[in-house]
Amino acid sequence: MRRKRLLALIGTAVTIVVVSVYGLLTAPDAGRASPTRTPDHTREITLTDEEPPAGEPQAGEPQAHAPTGPPSSPTPVPATPVPSTPSAPAAPATPEEAAARYVEAWQNGNLTAMTALVADPPADLTARHLDFDRDLRVSSLSLTLGEALREDATTAEFAFHGVRQVEGFDEPWQFASVLRLTRRDDAWKVLWTPETMHPSLRDGGSVQRTETAFRRPATLTREGEPFPRRSRADRYVPGLEGTVTVPALLERPSGRELLAAPVPSQDGRRVTISRPVQAAAARALDGVGQPAAIVALDVRSREVLAVADTLDEGQAAFTGLYPPGSTFKIVTAAALLRTGIVPDAPLPCPATYTVPNGKTFTNDGGADHGTVTLTAAFAFSCNTTFAQQTYERLGGGRLSAEAADRFGFRVKPGLSACRIGRGETETPDELTTDAIGQNSVLASPLCMAEVAAAAASGVWRPAVMTDRPAPGLPAAVPLGDGVAAELRAMMTSVVTEGTAARAGLPPGTAGKTGTAEVGDGASHAWFVGYRDSVAFAVFVRHGGGGGAVAAPIAARFLKAL
Repeated sequence: MRRKRLLALIGTAVTIVVVSVYGLLTAPDAGRASPTRTPDHTREITLTDEEPPAGEPQAGEPQAHAPTGPPSSPTPVPATPVPSTPSAPAAPATPEEAAARYVEAWQNGNLTAMTALVADPPADLTARHLDFDRDLRVSSLSLTLGEALREDATTAEFAFHGVRQVEGFDEPWQFASVLRLTRRDDAWKVLWTPETMHPSLRDGGSVQRTETAFRRPATLTREGEPFPRRSRADRYVPGLEGTVTVPALLERPSGRELLAAPVPSQDGRRVTISRPVQAAAARALDGVGQPAAIVALDVRSREVLAVADTLDEGQAAFTGLYPPGSTFKIVTAAALLRTGIVPDAPLPCPATYTVPNGKTFTNDGGADHGTVTLTAAFAFSCNTTFAQQTYERLGGGRLSAEAADRFGFRVKPGLSACRIGRGETETPDELTTDAIGQNSVLASPLCMAEVAAAAASGVWRPAVMTDRPAPGLPAAVPLGDGVAAELRAMMTSVVTEGTAARAGLPPGTAGKTGTAEVGDGASHAWFVGYRDSVAFAVFVRHGGGGGAVAAPIAARFLKAL
């Protein structure tokens, strides 16, 4: 029994010794003399402004060591690192430091840091900066802090210069202001006011961005200027509505211009249209209830000076075909003059005239003027006189030849369109009806303006719209000095004593009225003529009488020149 107790005591002692030795071998300080580092995959790194020297562990970095116990021993678990919290930047100790930090934060758009550097910041400080940049479209800001203007123990002022880049401006927007600071609770703070952002914000002022749309058309007038507003010429020249927006920054309420972008130069192609003539033509059509058109030409060059059109039928003022009515009597009179008849020859102007075995013609209102001269018959627009004289003198195609060969009433290259039937096969009724601008006679307003210009200059030539006319245009055709002079006298009598005498036309105007009958409504109203160097045609579709409707429109046009 004693022996068994002794063996138990010996076993217990051995166990105690073994456990003690094992504890010594696995203690944390074991192997301190020659530690072995293992890779660390669980470190949390806090970045600071300065890096530790190479090879030195950072403060607080957990150290992991390799165990030296038996392979079967458990691997110890590294201690969990405690994250470090970065401390807030120290308050600026000097006004220079405070000013520099504020300017840097502002330039970088760090509004939170800016606000922290302001003494008693307004609640809308951030909103003001954001709204200012958004409303003016500021894309970038560069600031340069200048020298101290004043500095003492509690206050300081620094000049600074700013450069803003604003959308829409090539030139930068520069400004200069003052940064004011004060010492509060052992720290320097910015005394923010609106003029800190810009001097124009002082005393409730503001800066406003304005944008003005300038016309930048693809086509310009002969003067190199845009067409007038509501020119009524859109279908004849391309790109009249092109615009470019030009911004400006204005100080309010003074209105002083702080920054302005230059108005871009006009670089469009030019046409022959004159801006003041076009404006006069367009405004003359204001208030005209029926679709209408005005075309004006330079008498000498035959350049188109204006085309105003509310016909809404493509380029109807150039190519639309309408019966010209009595305005065609300019062509008929020229043909009669070539037969040897003189302007003061006595001719009958009865109320009615019937072509032998044919059509009966009447004057407007059934007027019977008795015996008159050719000039008076032209002035009063005697249908009966012109029908009779044409029947008696212009058969055999003479009228159609005059119209086609000398006044462009044929298919031809160019801007205008005119037509007349082949006279060799026409009947007496057709011939006499052609003589007063009905039947087969069709013309555009531009064609009739060419007729008026031919009478004014003595030469017919096609109208053009550029200084480089298209090749293949018809050659100029002289009317003959005697014929042209007699036509001018007859056209003057229309205005002084004839059908346009009451239209209010300015002195020096010569022309011819026309009232063209059509089967689909009221008559077309015409007045064509010239004054000084401008020839023109006024056409009002279904407008009624030429003297009552078209001639007053021409008067408004001419008086506006």
